[in-house]
Amino acid sequence: MQTNLDTFPRRLLEHGRVRPLHPAFREKHLGIWQTWNWGQVNAEVRAMACGLAALGFTRGMNLAIVGDNRPRLYWAMLAAQSLGGVPVPLYQDAPAADMAYVLENADIHFAVVEDQEQVDKLVEVQALYPNIRHVAYDDERGMRHYRQAGLISCAKLEEMGRVYDMAHPGFFDAAIAAGSGGDHAIILYTSGTTGKPKGVCQTHAALIAAGAGGVGFDQLTADEDILSYLPMAWVGDCLFSLAQAMVAGFTVNCPESGDTVLTDLREIGPTYYFAPPRVFENMLTTVMIRMEDASAIKRRLFAYFMMVAKRSGSAILDGKPVPAGERLMYRLGSLLVYGPLKNVLGLSRVRVAYTAGAAIGPDLFRFYRSIGVNLKQLYGSTETCAYVCLQPDGNIKFDSVGTPAPGVEVKLADSGEVLVKSPATMDGYYKRPDATAEVIDADGYFHTGDAGIFDAEGHLKIIDRAADVGHLTGGAIFAPNYIENKLKFFPFIKEVVAFGHGRGEVCAFVNIDIEAVGNWAERRGIAYSGYTDLAAHPQVYGLVKDCIEQVNADLAGEALMGETQIHRFLVLHKELDPDDDELTRTRKVRRKFIAEKYAVLIAALYEGKASQFIETQVKFEDGRSGVVSADLKITECKTFPVVQAAA
Repeated sequence: MQTNLDTFPRRLLEHGRVRPLHPAFREKHLGIWQTWNWGQVNAEVRAMACGLAALGFTRGMNLAIVGDNRPRLYWAMLAAQSLGGVPVPLYQDAPAADMAYVLENADIHFAVVEDQEQVDKLVEVQALYPNIRHVAYDDERGMRHYRQAGLISCAKLEEMGRVYDMAHPGFFDAAIAAGSGGDHAIILYTSGTTGKPKGVCQTHAALIAAGAGGVGFDQLTADEDILSYLPMAWVGDCLFSLAQAMVAGFTVNCPESGDTVLTDLREIGPTYYFAPPRVFENMLTTVMIRMEDASAIKRRLFAYFMMVAKRSGSAILDGKPVPAGERLMYRLGSLLVYGPLKNVLGLSRVRVAYTAGAAIGPDLFRFYRSIGVNLKQLYGSTETCAYVCLQPDGNIKFDSVGTPAPGVEVKLADSGEVLVKSPATMDGYYKRPDATAEVIDADGYFHTGDAGIFDAEGHLKIIDRAADVGHLTGGAIFAPNYIENKLKFFPFIKEVVAFGHGRGEVCAFVNIDIEAVGNWAERRGIAYSGYTDLAAHPQVYGLVKDCIEQVNADLAGEALMGETQIHRFLVLHKELDPDDDELTRTRKVRRKFIAEKYAVLIAALYEGKASQFIETQVKFEDGRSGVVSADLKITECKTFPVVQAAA
């Protein structure tokens, strides 16, 4: 029996002992779900670890992991940890230059990747970073004629490992025994919103503390099912698919591909679900598009029962008193609308759902809770294992991220910045003691860079990134993310960038959602040739203007934010894209970069121009570059008198 479970490999051995036949991982392959139990996963990790050792991977080395969520990639992480090494997951859609920076910064010589696409990337990257000696690949399709030195399939790596294991009895167990909770368990690179990504070193002890805290908080058990589909390089996936899975022993399900996630979600019916706000936004957009195409009777039925849900759904979910008549109507709504809707979304079995990674709009939050999905927010960062605040059941506030998680201390600096002291705080940035010293003070508090306030009940409210919060020239607080999230609730709007700091009023760039607006346009007989053409259409501008004016009316009712109503806007001629450096890989806006890149458009907004011509260089999916140009229309919006706060 393992008595000291302070590392993930030791927890792996314990799961193999306690629940050897319990499903540990599933993967959908060629339309069929394949299952590995904890006993089989132990054998797979052992073989892979010994195979890596046979190739020369030793304690203290870093192992790159590149690809979509695949069981064997998670096993590679555990295999590296078993040998005292450190896995370094990379974003699978990162261009070669970004990948080369991380590989070089992390001193990578070994990599385990998903398929031919990722092998090709690493071959391309070798021109920039030639130090990778060994690459193991999971999917062998297309790899038959590859003859580069150091390439090996994961199947052959494991064969080699089994031979090595037999020739070195006791090696694997001794390697695990040599590890400790203070060893680095993973290096996760930040999204690089304001500069080059930094490698965040998290120890086994820190990740296990975060995992155990969340498991205890929501009473998770080994019987949970989760869908693992978010980037393995993101801290959210590390927390849910690695840390919490290895603490609770529940089942991690990997979808067949990014295109089949919604189908696979419905088939698995997870009991525990995690997604960033953009995923919940996309789900809602899909629902609204389908309702637009539904019959008049179905649309009226949906609208009526959604009003019932809005009035009482959240209160019922929280166990609060609701009149009998309302409860009866809500039950009828569950039968006719909410139940089928949750089934279509794959959320029928969800007991706990979380969102994090960016602020979620209160309206979006309210929608899911009103139909009976126990959606909650958590707050954290890569540097804190995504473990700072959690929302307790029965005490959910739409405008807060909850109360400090068990074992975590949160306070506010005089500037309003959120400071955190926690057992889940990072060990430091890889090879960057200078950067570490900038964010962790002498008292051990991590400076998050977020601006927040506590309400009377101790719930933390995040206003925005501290660096992004500013003021209009009239003195009103300007929190761009707050405004942007309100607009992104509308299914027609995919992205917004608001401007206003140091200016007299707020203006904005808008990206339309091509699927939602395209569906809307087709039903009205509006022809278009692509995103740029559709974005410039006068009726689309009218649609966006209506959305903005609804938000302006909403903002006018908030004394603190009323002065930050949007006065003018334009619809960008292209979608903001990580490949064009406008968004991070986790789809966070790079505000400074966008402000510099589109300075001519910002100037036109504030100079009162009716339009502005622009040419923009873009990168296509096949690696080619091109130019997109357009004459962008600038539109005025109606603003509303601000409701003054009561004295």
